[in-house]
Amino acid sequence: MDVLVMIGQLLLGLSILVTLHELGHFWAARAFGIKVEKFYLFFDAWGFKLFSVNYKGVEYGIGWLPLGGYVKIAGMIDESMDTEQMKQEPQSWEFRSKPAWQRLIVMLGGVTVNIILGIFIFWMMTFKYGESYIPNSELKYGIAPGIVGKEMGLQAGDKVVAINGESLVKFTDMMTSDVILGNSVITVVRDGKEKNITVPPGLLNTIADHGIREFVTPRTKFVVDSVVSGMPASNSGLKKGDQIISVNGQESVFFDQVQTLLKENVNKEVNLQVRRNGENLELPVKVSEDGTIGFLPKFDEIKFETEYYGFFESLPIGASKAWTSLVDNAKGLGKVIKGEVKANKAFSGPVEIARKLYGGTWDWVKFWNITGLLSMALALMNLLPIPALDGGHSMFLLIEMIKGKPLSDKFMEKAQIVGFVILATLMVFVLGNDIFKAFK
Repeated sequence: MDVLVMIGQLLLGLSILVTLHELGHFWAARAFGIKVEKFYLFFDAWGFKLFSVNYKGVEYGIGWLPLGGYVKIAGMIDESMDTEQMKQEPQSWEFRSKPAWQRLIVMLGGVTVNIILGIFIFWMMTFKYGESYIPNSELKYGIAPGIVGKEMGLQAGDKVVAINGESLVKFTDMMTSDVILGNSVITVVRDGKEKNITVPPGLLNTIADHGIREFVTPRTKFVVDSVVSGMPASNSGLKKGDQIISVNGQESVFFDQVQTLLKENVNKEVNLQVRRNGENLELPVKVSEDGTIGFLPKFDEIKFETEYYGFFESLPIGASKAWTSLVDNAKGLGKVIKGEVKANKAFSGPVEIARKLYGGTWDWVKFWNITGLLSMALALMNLLPIPALDGGHSMFLLIEMIKGKPLSDKFMEKAQIVGFVILATLMVFVLGNDIFKAFK
């Protein structure tokens, strides 16, 4: 069932994004009197399609390959590679007969709609749900760094007070791209003294390997929430509601302390001191080979605060979120180009998007947030100056406007072929990377 939910959310999200993107091209073309011959959600590769209907001279349909979509604009060298049409005399209703500035607007129509959609989604989400965050002042016991946090020098109990010299008010700001993309300076208080820790430029690589939860989490106290039957904790007599006080005599009132001590005693017997109904008990327990004993914790409740905004107040906040998302993706791409972040860590395809982003639970709040992020990512991707993408077409139109004459049809045909090869290579890489991660 989880797989069906993942697939369903992915297909719905892609359908919304692709349809509106292509509508951007469609509306712009129609506004300038350019004929549109086909409008397809997903690709009808090799002529196969799931559905099609002709309406007012346009073929609308759904292809079988869910990797995008397209509109076929008359008089344009695009993914259809309809070179026969280009051999005929230009007609007034064709793309090639229009001024370069009009053609540029048509090419940027899809990206424009994706940006507007992203802003609209974040605007509405902010208006309805506000902004929830953990006040940094709530972290009485500091942070509990995971594998990623420890590697960069954070320690359990550190209290983060500033990032890049600015006081940290919202703990959730620790998870922003400005921090994760590296080169930021985190100021912590440790043993009563301030210490600056520089985030390494390759942090995203490590997070991709271990997950964002292995960066930092709030440090809280806990009690045993449940015990797994047949596991060492159950066999030793550990019960729901017990509070672990120490492991082998070492204080361990925080979950990260228990984890660390158990992993230091793999395949050994340890002595747990627990508090139950106001009494302290000693429980010997054998630690498994993976450093666990078989219980789930219930953490002290962490207080969240939510700020709500009016309808128009939410607009600039939503626009800022959308813009930040676009900039973050651009920064991440720049780090890949510089070699600071590995491509197989940074790029995700449809399989990873379904698994890691949408997930196996249908949550409309999460769905729209992810779809908003993907809308901005799709806008950036289409702006890349790669032939066959909107950015490639726009680049050639800008060159034409500077030169004062269009590039030759032969050049455009070859550029399209090069673009298809680049995109096909990227798609194979991304899908292969997705499958490898899924099996891994």
